[in-house]
Amino acid sequence: MAKNKKAVTAIVFVSIIAITAILMGIIMKGNKSKKSGGFPGGFGGGFGGFGGGAPVSVRTIVAENTAMTDFVTTNGEIETQTAIEVFPQIGGKVVQMKVSLGSQVQKGDIIGYIDPSEPGSYYAQSPITAPISGSIISSPVKTGQKVTANSVITKIGDIENLQITAKIPERYVAELTIGQKAEIRLEAYPDVTFIASVVRISPVLDAATRTKEIILNFDSFDSRVNAGMFAKVKLYTTVYAGHIVVKQDALVNNSDRYFLYVVNDDGETVSKREVTLGKNVDGFYQILDGVKPGETVVVEGMLSLYEGAKIKDVDKTPKEVKEPKKEGKN
Repeated sequence: MAKNKKAVTAIVFVSIIAITAILMGIIMKGNKSKKSGGFPGGFGGGFGGFGGGAPVSVRTIVAENTAMTDFVTTNGEIETQTAIEVFPQIGGKVVQMKVSLGSQVQKGDIIGYIDPSEPGSYYAQSPITAPISGSIISSPVKTGQKVTANSVITKIGDIENLQITAKIPERYVAELTIGQKAEIRLEAYPDVTFIASVVRISPVLDAATRTKEIILNFDSFDSRVNAGMFAKVKLYTTVYAGHIVVKQDALVNNSDRYFLYVVNDDGETVSKREVTLGKNVDGFYQILDGVKPGETVVVEGMLSLYEGAKIKDVDKTPKEVKEPKKEGKN
């Protein structure tokens, strides 16, 4: 029995020594891992904020108060501000038309003649006169055509003063005011932006379409713009000012809480700040609280960051390295 007890004691003692050696090995390995900058398995020094790690490449901006202008997009039709249909004073046969499509006319100009004569009776030709100055914007009747006093001979419009008629959905009606600016784009010139201003707002809402009609005039004449063209209208409405603005992609969302990474005073590390959001316009958010004007905010590369992470701003050029002055030969 004594021999068995001694054998058991010896086994336990050896086991304790072995376990101690294993634990010491693990501790030493852990210390080496920390000195090398991270956990085994490739986590490096940045996972969870542990270790040094290589700087993360980012892009930044300096936060400043910026005004955002909200807008409404809709479609519109380009028309002449003034267009009048021309009627003859009497019915008869068109014996002469002195104008064609696109012709310029002045008020009172004779644009054609009507012969009211019938078989067995002859009358003097009746002139057709232009009621306004402008351009012929619809094809005139043909010579030899029979017309009545209710027939439209042609249409005259002022093509140098065009307007856009557009309809605004009911939910934006409260934001409409005279003088609002709009960007106009045309299918024929997709890379060109024309500027127009609101000059009239309908006093009633269309019950069928739930829209309100507005009229816009172009700020300047451009011969490329023609009556009858289809217009894409971007109408600027409410201005939001007095707050920092960042693009939506710069925000980090965590359980309906939003954060920005702000560069610390050392210029090399970042802090994670919770922020309060304001208005959102076309992918940009107001920051109501959490960041102050003048602070530097990360706008690209956030997904690789954590509290205290080191950064490298790729848009900042490294400091110039001065070459040592070469000594001249004696």
